[in-house]
Amino acid sequence: MRFEIMRLDDVDGSAVDSTVVDAASVNRIVQQAAELGQRLYIRPAESPAS
Repeated sequence: MRFEIMRLDDVDGSAVDSTVVDAASVNRIVQQAAELGQRLYIRPAESPAS
């Protein structure tokens, strides 16, 4: 499963950037964000059209 992770602006909460990663990478990214005090929004990535 793949997830879209968006880094959020500290002031207004708008998405600053986003990336799509596999499930195995989510924990590492969340740990890094926690160390830096970054806010994230994580959701399942949309499946490509078939």
